[in-house]
Amino acid sequence: MEVLKENYKIVFENWVNQFSDELFSWALYKTSSKETAEDLVQETFLAAFHKIDTFQGKSQPKTWLFSILNNKVIDYYRLSARTTKQNFSISENSGYELSEAIFTKIGCWENYDINPIWDQEVELLDNPEFNSVMQDCMEDLPKKWRIALTSKYLTDKNTDAICQELEISLSNYWQIVHRAKLLLKKCLEMKWV
Repeated sequence: MEVLKENYKIVFENWVNQFSDELFSWALYKTSSKETAEDLVQETFLAAFHKIDTFQGKSQPKTWLFSILNNKVIDYYRLSARTTKQNFSISENSGYELSEAIFTKIGCWENYDINPIWDQEVELLDNPEFNSVMQDCMEDLPKKWRIALTSKYLTDKNTDAICQELEISLSNYWQIVHRAKLLLKKCLEMKWV
C-alpha cells in the first residue's frame, strides 16, 4: 500500500508541474482576479490529490483537472451570488447603482467580470427552469420598468407608443430599458446559478 501511495505522489507532482500554468490561466480568465485564480487552482489540486485514487484514466489527467477547476469556478460564483443576494434588492435605486457602476469616475467603461452562466453553448431560453427564474425576475422589476421591457421585447410595440403609455420622454425610456436589463441580468445571475 505504501508503494502505491508513493506512485500517486510522483504522478501528482508531475501533474502539478505540467498543468499549473494552464489551470491558472483558465481560472484567471474566468475570474479576472489573480488571487482568486491562485486559490482556485490550489483548491483544484487539493481536491485532485484527495481523489487521485479514484482517477480511472478514462480521460486525460488534464481534462480531469480542468473539470475539477470548472466546478471550483462555479462554486466560487455561487458563493459570490449568495453573498451578493444578502446585500441586493431589485429596486429603482439598485438599477441606478448598477447603471452608474459600469463607468469609471472619468466616464470610461469599467472592466468587470462576466459571469460564467452567460458563457454557455446551450440556449438558455430553451430551458424551462431558466424561463421560470426569468419570469420571477421580471415580476420583481419595478412595474414601469417591467412594462417598458415587455412592451419592447415581447409585444414589439412602437417606442413612441410605449413612451406615450408610460407618460415618459424618449430619453427616460431608454434609461429605464437599460437599467431594467441590468437588474434583470443581476437577478438571473443570483437566482439561476
